[in-house]
Amino acid sequence: MAFRASLRLAAKPARAARFYSQAAAVPTSTLGGAVSNSSQIKRDATLPNPDPSADSASAALVSEHAPYMVATYSRPPPVFVKGEGSYLWDIENRKYLDLTAGIAVNSLGHCEPGVSKLMAEQAKTLVHASNLYYNPWTGALSKLLVEKTLESGAMHDASAVFICNSGSEANEAGIKFARKVGKVLDPSGAKVEIVSFRNAFHGRTMGSLSATPNPKYQAPFAPMVPGFRVGDYNDIAAIPELVTENTCSVIVEPIQGEGGVQPASDEFLIALAKRCREVGALLHYDEIQCGLGRTGEFWAHARLPKEAHPDILTTAKALGNGFPIGATIVNAHVAEKIKIGDHGTTFGGNPLACHLAHYIVSRLADPALQEGVRAKSETFIHGFEALRAKFPELIKEVRGRGLILGLQLTEDPTAIVTAARERGMLIITAGTNTLRFVPSLTISEAEIEEGLAILEEAIKATRA
Repeated sequence: MAFRASLRLAAKPARAARFYSQAAAVPTSTLGGAVSNSSQIKRDATLPNPDPSADSASAALVSEHAPYMVATYSRPPPVFVKGEGSYLWDIENRKYLDLTAGIAVNSLGHCEPGVSKLMAEQAKTLVHASNLYYNPWTGALSKLLVEKTLESGAMHDASAVFICNSGSEANEAGIKFARKVGKVLDPSGAKVEIVSFRNAFHGRTMGSLSATPNPKYQAPFAPMVPGFRVGDYNDIAAIPELVTENTCSVIVEPIQGEGGVQPASDEFLIALAKRCREVGALLHYDEIQCGLGRTGEFWAHARLPKEAHPDILTTAKALGNGFPIGATIVNAHVAEKIKIGDHGTTFGGNPLACHLAHYIVSRLADPALQEGVRAKSETFIHGFEALRAKFPELIKEVRGRGLILGLQLTEDPTAIVTAARERGMLIITAGTNTLRFVPSLTISEAEIEEGLAILEEAIKATRA
């Protein structure tokens, strides 16, 4: 009953309040001892969003459910039940400014009204019929992705699209397509190598994982798929030996997200593309995290010259604003070599996902939205540089473009993440000692200023 009551309470959040009044001490009887209880009560009373205690409704729900869940994630205590715009509410009605956007997913914000309306309408019409038959939305989304890509000045020869369910699947398709193209170009079978780069993250399925050269992810599942080579990101001098006649594809993120918000230099991507053309290899840009308006351009590579555009472009995350969908965009050079039966998907391209993505792409392709992203980026960067001046021993560098930004710290940021959460803001990490900021693209200037203020409070709290 307490759980249901909490859900009802969270269903009607007050818009203006930051719920500081909710910061009254929560029961701490399970923490042990009057002294411990007193200390916890005093601490919680000073925080707007103290993490739920061991005898809270949140803890009770987690204790009930966790034994039935494969433990693939380490999660903090809050249990989220509602989202709206740039905010989340937990089961105990605490309000959080969300600067993670579901890891760069909710680019239009939580529960965006247009998405919610379309989801309800399409769910009443047709959800799934399989790829054995046509539906109105798979083709419509594919057409829109190609058109908006061409209009944006990115991937000038974008031609066709494969729709799937996730980023990892989109990259798997790109890897398979590259292998097929390599075999067509060289029937001997030698042209099968795929190049990726250190600190990359392309997914957790076996092909995309093999292109993710991080022992933390790969070692438990070794051996990897054969035929993958690894290079150093932004190392132009190493490209000629790395990319050879046996290379069928080079997969690279224009901005490494999971790797620490590390942008590739334009010179590196141009040199990489030039070498790919020399040896007949495909160039595959993974823009799953950095694409679809997040840099202030529709695609992160749009500012590059045409000769540095990709043959394969993968996307997911923001494409569904929280609904599972991914896409692999290819040029005619690739598309014409993929035949019926070469690849497939059961759920990919279903009318519900594609109708939603069609609306979302239309929104994210809006030049006014992208201009807003660039302006908001400047606000963030100005605030980050001010914090860097205040905490020079902690903040080493500000990196990124648009609203994919990173603060490189000199120490583990876990304490800051926790302190920010207990002050009502969600942030995440990336790479080594990097705070990552990937908020909704519709975040307001006031919300950015609120976030910067909380971040400063959190840093100060960890300096004490």
